[in-house]
Amino acid sequence: MSAESNNIKSLEIENEDFRNSVGTMDETGKRKWIFPRKPKGKYTNYRNYTSYALLALFFGLPFIKINNNPFFLFNVIDRKFFIIGQPFYLQDFFILALGAVTSVIFVMLFTVVFGRIFCGWLCPQTLFMEMVFRKIEYWIEGDRNKQMKLDRQEWDAEKIRKRLTKWAVFILISMVISTFMFMYIVGYEQVFQIMIDGPAEHPLKFITMIFFTMTFYFVFAWLREQVCTLVCPYGRLQGVLIDKQTINVYYDFKRGEGRSKWRNNEDRKTAGKGDCIDCNQCVVVCPTGIDIRNGQQLECVNCTACIDACDEVMDKVGLPKGLIRYATESEIENQEKFKFTSRMKATTVILVLLVGFLGFLMYDRGSMEAKFIKPAGSTFFIKDGKITNTFIYTLLNKSNEKKTLTIKVISPEDAEITYFGSEKIILKGDQILKGNINISFPEDKIKFSKQNMVIGVFDEEGKMVDSFETTFEGPFKLAL
Repeated sequence: MSAESNNIKSLEIENEDFRNSVGTMDETGKRKWIFPRKPKGKYTNYRNYTSYALLALFFGLPFIKINNNPFFLFNVIDRKFFIIGQPFYLQDFFILALGAVTSVIFVMLFTVVFGRIFCGWLCPQTLFMEMVFRKIEYWIEGDRNKQMKLDRQEWDAEKIRKRLTKWAVFILISMVISTFMFMYIVGYEQVFQIMIDGPAEHPLKFITMIFFTMTFYFVFAWLREQVCTLVCPYGRLQGVLIDKQTINVYYDFKRGEGRSKWRNNEDRKTAGKGDCIDCNQCVVVCPTGIDIRNGQQLECVNCTACIDACDEVMDKVGLPKGLIRYATESEIENQEKFKFTSRMKATTVILVLLVGFLGFLMYDRGSMEAKFIKPAGSTFFIKDGKITNTFIYTLLNKSNEKKTLTIKVISPEDAEITYFGSEKIILKGDQILKGNINISFPEDKIKFSKQNMVIGVFDEEGKMVDSFETTFEGPFKLAL
């Protein structure tokens, strides 16, 4: 056979393997319903513990407060935002933008180094699907074989009872998840108040909660693994980030091929057979229906169910574990150990610097923010030998404490401030206050038509809590 024929044959085999790897669709493109077997093993236990901690975090965070502020709140409607108890305002959104950039780099770094560990261990979709809804499904309908039997069964009393029970529980859990998600938007106090007042008092909010409930139900009762394989962009993104040095769930093809059914007392090595006994247990436990032995696929979410299933079989037949394991493609091909490459080191350094800078911005924002802006179209006026400018001030108290403030011009000196109200400005916690002041200078102090000026805001103890640089306008003077 010619080299060209070999290449064509190889390409046909690769394409066929790809088609076979799409475990959620048949040859006609119609969806195949996945009935994964209930996994068990070391990694499954670790994932269970991780899931319990994350679920406790999800359901507990809405009730945690720091300095009487919510730990996390993202109220777009009322423009109230809190992260780790720190209030954020529209003026602080550059910090959130930097946080978003940091998150993207963080995801890229972890994908380059660790593949899709996030998908299998931390992703909310996997967390709720595999650790909540799927476990309920096992409890009501049984394991894989019982579910498949029930699916083929006619709609008799047993099937109707089990399906209605499952759907009712799914709706109930979706409602609970939706309620807690709503707490992250408006706070748990308001959610409880809405529930006490009833739908008639808050029709729009109840409709919103019902919408979220049905969305969660649709995702976890029907869409399921299609979110990971068709909807989520991260699965597509990994294709350009993963290389041969990326840690992923891999099948050791050098050790496993050629695969063959198990025979007792057979010397498989002498017979030229690999360690894979072609039991397909790695396939039946996969929540996305793929065969990990076909190589790395975008449908793989690194859930480790295939690792536990394969290790269990290897243990039973007396072969070494790790035929399917966390590894790099290079490690399997060349028997090399994992190396932290220069690209990974550089990305890590950038990430650490960004996280450090983000932390600095979050905790060094100050408790006050002041702005002094000249009204549109306004100019100076001269009276009694003094030049006067009018400014509109905006004071934002970012703390929970009431503050008594005064305004002073730091430079130039000899400024006189006229308040449209009291000289002592009282600002409650988390309050924005606007007002007007006139700032005057003797004519001989203003040398330019636009003089740089610094205005400071001071608390009761005389400590400057913020300052603002602006310009003071005066008459044009011709230099001689």
